[in-house]
Amino acid sequence: MLDLVIKDAEIFDGTGAKPARGDLGVRDGRIVEIGPRLGAARETVKADGLALAPGIIDGHTHYDAQITWDPFVDPSPALGVTTAVLGNCGFTIAPCKPKDRDLTMRHLTHVEGMSLDALRAGIRWGFESFPQYLDMLETQGVGPNVACYAGHSAIRTFVMGEDATERTATDDEIAAMARIVREAMAAGAVGFASSTAEAHNGEGGTPMPSRLADDKELRALVRAMADSGRGLYMLTKGSMTSIPYLEEIAAETRRPVLIAALFHSNTNPTRAFTTLDEVNQARARGRQLVAQTSPCPLSMDFTFKSPYLFESMQAWKPAMAAHDPGELERIYRDPNWRATVRKELEERRGRLLFDSEWHKLFVVETAKEENRKLEGATLADLAKQSGKDPLDCILDMALSEDLGTLFVAQLLHNDDTEVGKILADPDIHISLSDAGAHLTFFCDAGFGLHLLGHWSRDLGVLDLPQAVHRLTGQPAKLFGIQDRGLLKEGQAADLMLFDPATVARGPKRRAHDLPAGAARLTAGAVGLHGVWVNGSQVADAKGFCADPKSRPGQVLRHFAA
Repeated sequence: MLDLVIKDAEIFDGTGAKPARGDLGVRDGRIVEIGPRLGAARETVKADGLALAPGIIDGHTHYDAQITWDPFVDPSPALGVTTAVLGNCGFTIAPCKPKDRDLTMRHLTHVEGMSLDALRAGIRWGFESFPQYLDMLETQGVGPNVACYAGHSAIRTFVMGEDATERTATDDEIAAMARIVREAMAAGAVGFASSTAEAHNGEGGTPMPSRLADDKELRALVRAMADSGRGLYMLTKGSMTSIPYLEEIAAETRRPVLIAALFHSNTNPTRAFTTLDEVNQARARGRQLVAQTSPCPLSMDFTFKSPYLFESMQAWKPAMAAHDPGELERIYRDPNWRATVRKELEERRGRLLFDSEWHKLFVVETAKEENRKLEGATLADLAKQSGKDPLDCILDMALSEDLGTLFVAQLLHNDDTEVGKILADPDIHISLSDAGAHLTFFCDAGFGLHLLGHWSRDLGVLDLPQAVHRLTGQPAKLFGIQDRGLLKEGQAADLMLFDPATVARGPKRRAHDLPAGAARLTAGAVGLHGVWVNGSQVADAKGFCADPKSRPGQVLRHFAA
């Protein structure tokens, strides 16, 4: 007898082929039959023509810390995700020496948008090495399947301690890091991840450790990964790592290079397409370069207690280094400091996360009742009404509310016509949810549902079979995940049942359920009727439904070359 039969579904197999109407049977966590009128099962789900697809593979998450206290990595499974790839950008928590735990957590506060109190209260430190981290996850169990990168910043901190954010590495230190990368690959890492992006800073504006790596170190560590004969190099690139440079690394190591993050900018509308052209030209020369993009507009909630969107600016460094609220407020009031910020905004237009698009920056929630009438207004309008420069206007408003005003910025990827051209590229990797990071700023864990609803159903940029393929079969091949991403006999029963007419990500909401009571943004699903991980149901039409103790996922440690 079968364990589960899903009857009368439109089956999208993950290859991009047209769907076929039929039943799907599961036994012992695997798909064992697909066809008409399957036999009896312990559980039968009547799909009545709903779409049945493989579960979403989220290739860009930051659940490395959260998964130690929340094995189901809420909210991803309730948004259709059955496999999450952790450790992107190299921002992992393993390896980590006991003496460096607080240093590692402080590195993550700004770049991951998480409360230091939440990290200190929540992380379970039952490991020191990367292999021990994977072993711990297997022992505690995981909700969805997870694959983990070996992370550059954690490895650099493990070898160099506090010097990791101060200087280049010696030859002996590079050799020690390379040994750790090889150890991680032998233990089951999916690849090696790093970042050279200027916006990636830790506590007080300190650059993330990987940003201090020179060419010798980067090449040595990617070669160490490649020594395993498999794996991919994931990089969030900055201005110093050009596409031609990354093509050299791909040629030298003969391994794929996955490049984040490709976003369209209205203030520099050709940059993303120039980068994509360079990547595609390299692919035409036989290099395995893959650009990574998001189907979601990049919007960010923030207060001026931690305004992440400004923190890639050199002029903002004094504010990031402030040790207490009083010092921070003094900096915000300083007219000379404001002048340096204004100057940099003008000089680096088109090269910053926030490019002075004040009409796309809104007041979400005021701290004082008398200011409620300002909620929903743009900073461009408020500045015009007050006769102030927009920077002065927003800082003065924040200061008047003890920095408690909540703003939202619509930053990048918000022109549907141009973004649609990027998503239509058949070789681009659609992901970049950043799930697990920036928890106080945004929640894009439902990126896959947004692709199926907004981009496929509503705009027709991709037909539904292709949209499913881009979330399932395509990333499975990219990451070397051998038995997932497709609906065929013998594959793991990672499944998603949804209504194509209504599927979407739901509205975001703020919750205060992180360790130490810290806040985060989260969201639910629309039109999603069921999610199964290895044949066990984890979500239904009402949302998450699994027994928290069940933990049906697997820690993936074996990948195709």
